[in-house]
Amino acid sequence: MRENGIYILLISVHGLIRGEAPELGRDPDTGGQVLYVLELAKALGRRPEVAQVDLLTRLVQDPGLPADYARPEEALGPHARIIRLPFGPRRYIRKELIWDHLDQLVDRFLVYARELPRLPDLLHSHYGDAGLVAQRLSALLGIPFLHTGHSLGRCKRDRLLQAGGKEAALERTFHFQRRIRAEDEVLSHAARVVASTRQEVSEQYGLYGHFDPRRAVIIPPGTDLARFTPAVGRRADAAVASVVDRFLSRPRKPLLLCIGRPVPSKNILGLVEAFGLDAELRAKANLLLVAGHHEDIRDMDEEGRRTWESLLLTLDRHDLFGSVAFPRTHAPGDIPGFYRLAAQRRGVYVNPSVQESFGLTLIEAAATGLPVVTTDSGGPRDIVANCRNGAVVESLEPAALSAAIREALDDPARWAVWARNGLRRVRDTYSWDAHVDKYLKVLQRVLKRGRKRIRRERASVDPAPGTSPFLHARAALICDLDGTLLGDRDALDQLLAWIRRQRGALAFGVATGRRLDSALWALHAWGVPEPDVIISGIGTEIRYAFNRTPDLAWENHIRQGWRREELAALLKDVPGLRPQNRRRQGPYKLSYTVRPGRFPPLEEVAASVNQAGLRANLVYSESRNLDVLPHCASKGHAVRYLAFKWGIPLDRFLVAGDSGNDRDMLLGDSLGIVVANHSQELGELRGRSRVYFASQAYAAGILEGIRHYSLRLPLPLTPDPAPAPPSSGGSASRG
Repeated sequence: MRENGIYILLISVHGLIRGEAPELGRDPDTGGQVLYVLELAKALGRRPEVAQVDLLTRLVQDPGLPADYARPEEALGPHARIIRLPFGPRRYIRKELIWDHLDQLVDRFLVYARELPRLPDLLHSHYGDAGLVAQRLSALLGIPFLHTGHSLGRCKRDRLLQAGGKEAALERTFHFQRRIRAEDEVLSHAARVVASTRQEVSEQYGLYGHFDPRRAVIIPPGTDLARFTPAVGRRADAAVASVVDRFLSRPRKPLLLCIGRPVPSKNILGLVEAFGLDAELRAKANLLLVAGHHEDIRDMDEEGRRTWESLLLTLDRHDLFGSVAFPRTHAPGDIPGFYRLAAQRRGVYVNPSVQESFGLTLIEAAATGLPVVTTDSGGPRDIVANCRNGAVVESLEPAALSAAIREALDDPARWAVWARNGLRRVRDTYSWDAHVDKYLKVLQRVLKRGRKRIRRERASVDPAPGTSPFLHARAALICDLDGTLLGDRDALDQLLAWIRRQRGALAFGVATGRRLDSALWALHAWGVPEPDVIISGIGTEIRYAFNRTPDLAWENHIRQGWRREELAALLKDVPGLRPQNRRRQGPYKLSYTVRPGRFPPLEEVAASVNQAGLRANLVYSESRNLDVLPHCASKGHAVRYLAFKWGIPLDRFLVAGDSGNDRDMLLGDSLGIVVANHSQELGELRGRSRVYFASQAYAAGILEGIRHYSLRLPLPLTPDPAPAPPSSGGSASRG
C-alpha cells in the first residue's frame, strides 16, 4: 500500500473471480461483471493517487473447481489485489442462494479489517448482493459507498414475465422479492450510483422508488485496448481459425459473431432463429456462437442446459450445421482472436440481447475494427451513438434483425467507415484511462462532501476509561430485555448464576428498545446486577457499567445525517401511525404505535422518507410498533460495533432475542438464540445454522441456547440442568 492516496474497496461477491485467465462464461454468474471489476481494480492500482485497491469476494473451497478460488489473497498488480473471505457453504453456489449468507461476510470483513493498517476511504459495490454488504459496512464503519447494479431485479422479472414466465415459479428460482427489496435499500443509501448509460439511469434505475437520479453518475466502462486490437494484415490467427472452421462447410464467407452467456436475456436463441429463417442471409454468411464453456451439456446448470438444448434443436430444425460454429470451450486468450477473425472476414458483431445494461462486447468489437448490429436493448444504443460503428434495431422480431445484418454486409463502403469509426472513437470514450479519470473525480467529490478523508487508525478503537470487562473478555452474551431476559424469575436466577461463574472471561450486556433509565429500572426490579454494557433505544445508545460511561464515538457515528424533526413532521400525517408516549422517544429515536388495518405498506413509508431526502432505519416489530432510527443505528449494528471495537470475534457473541427489532442482531456470525415466546416475524430465521430456536421461553430459552452452543465457546462451561418450565412472571410489551 502506498503511504499516501485513496484506499478503495471494491465488493463483488458472486461468480468465479480470479486475476489470471478468468473463466468468463463458465457459468451464468461469471461474465461481464467479473471482467469489469478485475479491469477496474487493475486500472485504479496503476494510478499514483490511489494508495491501494482491494477486490473483496467469496472464498470457494469446491473440489470441482480450481484451487485458485480458495486462495485468501491474489495480487492483481503492485497496489491491487483480490481478498477472498469464506462465508456460507464451502462449495460454489449460484448467486440466488447467496443472500442468506451476506451478513456473515459483513462480520468476516469486520474481523479482517482490524488487521488492516487503515480502513478503506470508500467502498464500491457491484450487483445487489454486494450492495447490501457495502450498505451495512458503510453504516457500521462510517465509510461512504458507491454502487453499480450491473443488472436489476425489477428489469429481469418484468422481462421474464413478458416472455411468459409464471410469477410463482420465477420467485422460487430467482427470489426476486428479496433482491428488489435489497436493491431499493442499497439505492437509498449509496452516496453515488454509477451507471454506464443515460438509458440505464432513466429506464432501469428509474423503476425504483428509492432511487434519486441526482445521485447518479454516468461513467462508461473501459476496455483493454492492449488486448483488443485490430488485425494486422489479412492472415487470421491460425489457432482461432481452426477452432471455428472445423464447424463450417464454407469458412471463407463473412462471419457473424455473437458472444454471450447461455441465458435467456442474451437472446442467442433469437439470433439463431433469425439466421435460420433468412435463406438469403444464410447464403451470404456464417455464424459463430461463443456461448460460455462446457464439456458436457448434461453437467451445466439448469438454465444453461435448457438454453443449449434449445439451441441445438433450433440448429437441427433449420438444418444449420455447416453454417454455424459453436465451440464448447475456448481459452480466454481466444476472445480477441474471435473478433479479429470476424473483422478479417468482413463480418459483423451481433448483439441480440433483450436487455443489456451496457454491452461490453460491443466496445470490444469496436476496438478490433468489427462493425456491430445490435438490438435497442439499453446501453448498446448509447455505445453505437458514441462510436458510430453500426446499426441499431428497434424491434426484436427475427426478420428485422436479419434484415439489418444483411444491409450491413451489403455495403462494403459503409462497413469500412463503421470499422474506422469504431477504432478511433472507442479510444476517446471507452478506454480505461478515460474511465478512471472520471471515476476518480467522482470519488474525490464524494470524499470531500463527507469527511474529506476517512482515515481510521486502530487508535480510534482504543478502550475508553472504565470499560475493563471488555478488555479481557473472550466471549460476550447480549440479551434483549423484555420478553427475553425478563419474564421467568427462576430461570433468570439460574442464568445469572451461570454469568457469575464466567466473570472475567465473559462480557454481559443487554440490548433493549427502552431508554437507559427505564432499562435500569427494569433490571433493578428483577434483581439483575448492572451489566457490563447497555445498548438502549434499539441501538441508539451504548453505555458501559463503570459510571455508565457513554460511548461517544458511537453517538457521533449514528448522528451523521439524522434529521429528527423533519422525519417527525413527515410521518405526522401517515394513516394508522400514532406517536408513543414521551418516555418511549429519544434524541435518536422516534417510536410509534401502528394500526395494521390503516397503516400503509412499510415499503411505501420508506419510499416517502427517501423521496424527501431523509435517511432513516425503519424497524417494524410485533406487528404493532414502528421505530424510526438513524440509518446506521440498530441493535445488530451496535453489537458489531462492540465486536470491532473490542476485538472479540462475532462468533463468540451469544445474542438472544424475541422480536423483530432483534432480527439483525441474530444474523451473521453471531450465535443467535430465539426464545420460545418469540413474535412471528422471527419465524423466517428458522433453518439458519447460527440461529437456534429454543423450546423454552425467557431466560430458560437463553440457557438452552447456551448449552446448544457450548462446544463453540471459549469458556469453561459447566451447563446446568434444564430449568423448570417458565413461571408466570409478567412480561413487558417491548424489547
